[in-house]
Amino acid sequence: MHTLSELPPLRVAKVEAIVLRVPIDEPVQTSFGIMHDRPAVLVRIIDSDGVEGWGEIWCNFPSVGAEHRARLLESCVAPILQQREWAHPAEAFEELSRRLRILAIQCGEPGPLAQAIAGTDIALWDLAGKRIGQPLWRLFGGGPRVRTYASGLSPTGPETLAAAKHEEGYRAFKLKVGFGAERDLRNLRALREHFGDGTTLMIDANQAWTPEEAQSMSARLAEFKPAWLEEPIAADYPLPVWRQLAKSISLPLAAGENLRGTEVFSDAIASGALSVIQPDLGKWGGFTGCLEVGRRAIDAGKMFCPHWLGGGVGLVASMHLRAAFGEGDYVEVDSNPNLLRELLLPPSLNPVEGIVSLSDGPGLGLSHDPDAVREFRRPHAY
Repeated sequence: MHTLSELPPLRVAKVEAIVLRVPIDEPVQTSFGIMHDRPAVLVRIIDSDGVEGWGEIWCNFPSVGAEHRARLLESCVAPILQQREWAHPAEAFEELSRRLRILAIQCGEPGPLAQAIAGTDIALWDLAGKRIGQPLWRLFGGGPRVRTYASGLSPTGPETLAAAKHEEGYRAFKLKVGFGAERDLRNLRALREHFGDGTTLMIDANQAWTPEEAQSMSARLAEFKPAWLEEPIAADYPLPVWRQLAKSISLPLAAGENLRGTEVFSDAIASGALSVIQPDLGKWGGFTGCLEVGRRAIDAGKMFCPHWLGGGVGLVASMHLRAAFGEGDYVEVDSNPNLLRELLLPPSLNPVEGIVSLSDGPGLGLSHDPDAVREFRRPHAY
């Protein structure tokens, strides 16, 4: 982890959770649930000199999850952050994880608390980058160019949405499956017929199948040459089950958005079951945790493709995370309309031939206007 020798100690003066919800015309469908609006929880941290850092907490499910995570941030995380100075964002991440570990066990919420810590870590790194005037991609030793793919292609007419995203500059696409074999195959066939064999396609089952179903479906999907098959089975199946599935099919397996903890990721990488490692830095780890996961994944010869399906702050953070390791693999960009992404992203982050170029702006490089999303703010206080 970087020493940030130029950074004076971080003294947190204020921590704020901002809950946003945007209505949508078409629900976002997955094999396990439907999103009827687009939520986001932004984390705003202000230091004693008035410098702001921004982060984002994953909050897509359940539908009441955004308000709950905002309360966890303000009631559990903020008081610890404001107790002392921090020499480094990683120091705060480790102390928060240690101090809240038993509470997470006691209340049965290790996931939501880890998500609140993750969003906090993103904001602290943004703050650190701003304090020393460096973009995070440079601070992490990487470059500004990031390869992207358009994800979230729904089971209804995915080729139409994919064609529109191609016009916007995307060159790789991920289809959601798990909606019945014939429908899944029909959709994948439509994409291949539209784009031809030269376009990169991925498949995401969102944990829809049993191991037996995954083995059967992968054999049928293989003719369309997807780059990977993502979460075909439940993420909490033991690693031997994942290993056996990997041995029995020809498609590379991808997972990681539902894993939590450095050693859990290390075990998954070492197992040989996964070809693609996909941590979600707003779900667990922030930059502090996921940079280490990325290093271990790449050292092991795996693809490192951060997962993200939320607002604009988390998306830019995911791009800086991937950029830390060079242009190489992909960052996920949701295809579905989301004003909480569009209103918070600068136009410069539109892809050209699938490539996004991050700015030289300090931290995350965002200079968004909070008033742009003010109408979508929702109360979350008890």
